Amino acid sequence: MNIPLNGNTHKMNILAIETTGAVAGVALVCPNRIIAEFSVNNGMTHSALLMPLIDAMLTSAAFDKRDIDYIACSAGPGSFTGLRIGAAAAKGLAFALSRQIVRVSTLDAMAYNVFSGTDGIVAPIMDARRNQVYAALYEHHGGTSRRLTEDLACDFEHIAHLAESAAINHGLPITFLGDGCAVHKDKIELMQNACIAPIERRLQRAVSVGVLALQAIEVGCAAVDPADFEPSYVRPSQAEREASES
Repeated sequence: MNIPLNGNTHKMNILAIETTGAVAGVALVCPNRIIAEFSVNNGMTHSALLMPLIDAMLTSAAFDKRDIDYIACSAGPGSFTGLRIGAAAAKGLAFALSRQIVRVSTLDAMAYNVFSGTDGIVAPIMDARRNQVYAALYEHHGGTSRRLTEDLACDFEHIAHLAESAAINHGLPITFLGDGCAVHKDKIELMQNACIAPIERRLQRAVSVGVLALQAIEVGCAAVDPADFEPSYVRPSQAEREASES
């Protein structure tokens, strides 16, 4: 995922949206710089925050929305409500501007938050309730990174076991991040050679979504028309679970 950008995208402007957890975040990213990033984590609903955040960011950056080339959207897993709000905003903007959407894995973007640090096993964990986390595992070594698992909805013990096995096999430390760290802090502290990412890198960031979107465009990964964009829920919604149990 750490792919250098070349001249093919030197004028590419990405509007990135992140609403999969507690943070409502938006960012304007181009290959040479982060133009702007706005985020709020104060308990307000994303439906009330997201569009005002986008408007405030564009105004503050004196940026014309017609200069946006792609919309990047954090596509899950995550909060069902948050995913739908983000997807609806991304689709609305893409339709209005006649742009395509770049789909970015939430867990990939979270892991990217800490890839600039030391080598190690990276384990983003999002509180999925019902005693589960959304999680995936990554290895970052020598400036490159690779995914070790698919997106998971599992108990913490399962991802912790996978992380410890990978750490032993590769001789690397483990870094956990995500809001699941607050829920499982005591268990993480009991693990050998494991730590929790610092607070400024721990939660979702729209700028990471934007950077990964730029990298995807660089290697020719297809963006999609807004009508074809769908989030990744990983497991059924509460309403779907209740319907199947009735």
